[in-house]
Amino acid sequence: MTDSPIGTGRFVTVDGIRTFYHEAGEGFPIVLIHGAGPGASGLSNWSRNIQVLARHFRVLTIDLPGFGQSDKQHIPDKFFEFYGLHVGKFLDALGIEKAHMVGNSLGGGTSMMLALRRPEKVGKMVLMGSGGGYPVTTIMPTTGLKMLAGFYLPPGPSPERMTAFIREMIYDQTIDIEALVADRLRAATRPEVVACPPIAVRNGRPPQPDEVWRERLDLLPHQTLIVWGRDDRVMPLDSAFILLKQIPEARLHVFPKCGHWAQWEKADEFNALVTEFLHG
Repeated sequence: MTDSPIGTGRFVTVDGIRTFYHEAGEGFPIVLIHGAGPGASGLSNWSRNIQVLARHFRVLTIDLPGFGQSDKQHIPDKFFEFYGLHVGKFLDALGIEKAHMVGNSLGGGTSMMLALRRPEKVGKMVLMGSGGGYPVTTIMPTTGLKMLAGFYLPPGPSPERMTAFIREMIYDQTIDIEALVADRLRAATRPEVVACPPIAVRNGRPPQPDEVWRERLDLLPHQTLIVWGRDDRVMPLDSAFILLKQIPEARLHVFPKCGHWAQWEKADEFNALVTEFLHG
């Protein structure tokens, strides 16, 4: 167990996988689920949100298997379902009957798969720049997705490659990202991660995620807030429309001058928006 100014870090064994999570605050539980980029972790993705959300909720910030401090292992192709079921078992292990899901990118698709497979575990959903949709007009994969999947290809990880990747994530290119690049590169180049990166090109084959948009999203009863950066160059805005059309209780909020990390670039507005939605 580790303590920090924004809460406590703990491990729990979930279906044989040692899973790290960070806990802060009290009240109805919410799970913050990070994206799939190299060096991603719960605290890395949600550092600007945890303290504010913890004023109102019991905030559980998970490191998905393969990321952060959780066990490293081979992740199956249909990773949205794998991760969704894992988060459900994570809640079971903590004795939590139901929680709100707040998912960024990979975390969005993970949230939807949990809601589809075990709907009773999910309260409301916030899907931010979510994976699992399908773009109406954008040619896929985007440059950002190619950079994510190809990060470990020769010549391998480097500060330049990480800098380019993070620049692709954000709209405001004047932001100082030096410390973020160093932290993410350090996490992404740990030997056990390089040996088995969770989401990456393998044997010349790109990742093959589940097509969540083909699922029966129209049967989901959960109130859902879809959040997107208008200038997202990783998961483009038109990926949101099929989710908005299919999920009956969905609404869409678009941030202008914002890339893939709305929770980071628009932290104050994002925190207020999510708090109001989850409290409503």
